[in-house]
Amino acid sequence: MLAGRTSLGVVAAIAAMLAGINDRPGSRRTSVRRIGVPALAGAAGMLVGTYAGQQLGVVPLTLLLTGLGLVAGGVSAAGTVASGAGTQLLVGSAVGAGMPLPDPGWKSGLAFLAGAGWLLALRLALPTPGALAGDSRRLSRLDFRFDGERSAVAAVYDAVAALLDAVGTEHAVARRAALTAALDHAQDALAGPRLRRRASSAAERRLHAQYAAALPLGEAATALAWAERTVPARAAEGPRRLAAAVRGNTHTGPLPAPCRTDPALRALDDALLHAAEAFDRGGGRDLHTRRRSPGSLARTALGAGGREYGLRVGLCFGASAAVAQVLHHGHWYGSHQHWYWLPATAVFLVKPDLGPLASRVLCRAAGTVLGALLFAGFAAVLPRPEGLVALVAVCGALVPVAARHFAAQTAVVTVLVLALVMVGGEPQASVSRIGETLLACAIVLCVGHLPMPGQRGGGIRARIGAADTAAHAYLTHVLSESDDRATRWTLRREAYRTLAEARAAIALAAAELPALARHSAGADEVAAVLERLVDTTTACAVHLDDTGRLTPRHTERLAGLRDELGERRGRVGERLTA
Repeated sequence: MLAGRTSLGVVAAIAAMLAGINDRPGSRRTSVRRIGVPALAGAAGMLVGTYAGQQLGVVPLTLLLTGLGLVAGGVSAAGTVASGAGTQLLVGSAVGAGMPLPDPGWKSGLAFLAGAGWLLALRLALPTPGALAGDSRRLSRLDFRFDGERSAVAAVYDAVAALLDAVGTEHAVARRAALTAALDHAQDALAGPRLRRRASSAAERRLHAQYAAALPLGEAATALAWAERTVPARAAEGPRRLAAAVRGNTHTGPLPAPCRTDPALRALDDALLHAAEAFDRGGGRDLHTRRRSPGSLARTALGAGGREYGLRVGLCFGASAAVAQVLHHGHWYGSHQHWYWLPATAVFLVKPDLGPLASRVLCRAAGTVLGALLFAGFAAVLPRPEGLVALVAVCGALVPVAARHFAAQTAVVTVLVLALVMVGGEPQASVSRIGETLLACAIVLCVGHLPMPGQRGGGIRARIGAADTAAHAYLTHVLSESDDRATRWTLRREAYRTLAEARAAIALAAAELPALARHSAGADEVAAVLERLVDTTTACAVHLDDTGRLTPRHTERLAGLRDELGERRGRVGERLTA
């Protein structure tokens, strides 16, 4: 505004807002991918949308936006970062095409990157809140660069201790799932993008070693939980001391005396000794991750789940863009020249990773009405433009807090965006934005319940299929009695990670209205069998390491789970009868 380029500032602020929505607690390295990749997609969308809005008529522009929706929807099936990139691609194209800006498209794209880059720079430069608590003398010893990674690795050891406390109780299954989540988070935090292929400092190599040392501990704890035998109370003390050593960047100190009465306890004590050695030596490098090739990502996007999601996103985005342009050219907007709100709203509503469809629609409608009414009150009393700029700053600070609930986030974002476009020269538009949001809700509800070509629930089936493949790859490796533990831990991590992703998708699908939820019926039972199969495989691995052979209990459990899985496989989405 001080430079007289308010339009570029509005675009940059929108990009910073979207980057703030994408940011999550975790390591700085992870935030580079989580914020940067969607920002690049959003800038590309802004570039395409701006030029297309200037050069194309209503019909060609609608067809182009529909095609972008198909591509972005299919890509979103590849994972969380890809989903964020797809969202920002569509939002950027809608804003570029529907918000007439005086600047050329390349300048708007650069302004978008600058806004997201500013937030990313702050994310990399400022310490995380957890790093500011505690003894300042202890903090002076911590490496500022790795506070997120350090916290994530320490949480793994805490999760191992919690699982050991729950062995033999009804809480063991939930604690094992919590251990999987902690391992996933730590693996992502440490495996983020880097300038060098390998860890480049002693502190980072030590963190990698500490993470790798937690894998055999988790394996032994899982085997103990599978055996359902109560373990000595002191068994959990060792992992807790290791967690404290990670957080404080100190030595482990004395560990509890070993208890070696059965194979799983012997494995636990061996893992503790190995961890103590790894903490002192600190030379670990392998994070036991499996890199996804471009081919596997393409197969996911073009698979059944990607095609179903892409078709639904394309229809919603294209239909909302067409309706918005009809209303715009029919002068329903009065003096308002911007028609981006309707398709941009549809993008957020159609995304399944934000909650069940009906819940998303209700929360979006309630949040928009509340936000628009709040902004109407603020606009009537705040001085312009200083008051609106202050309102944008306050709402920006509230975005990460409001992200805990979709309705609250919608209300904050609505106030923020309305203030931005008013700073950019558009008159107060609260009433029209409420109407457009309700119309977008109706479009998404209709398209969301339309019958689609092929078998519904493709996304759930794809995730169950991936978990099934990973579980059997892990089982095959363990039964081969290979001595390659690094590969075994990699396969184990992949099996539990894919199962966790499938569980999350199933939980969301099950919360849909009956017309949609029935397509995922039976998936939860298949996932439960796969989890028991992977747990049993882990117990078999630990027992084979100790004795070289399996007990009848292990073989009978494996055979029973394989039979049960064969019976349930292929029954996902069948109608349930009373």
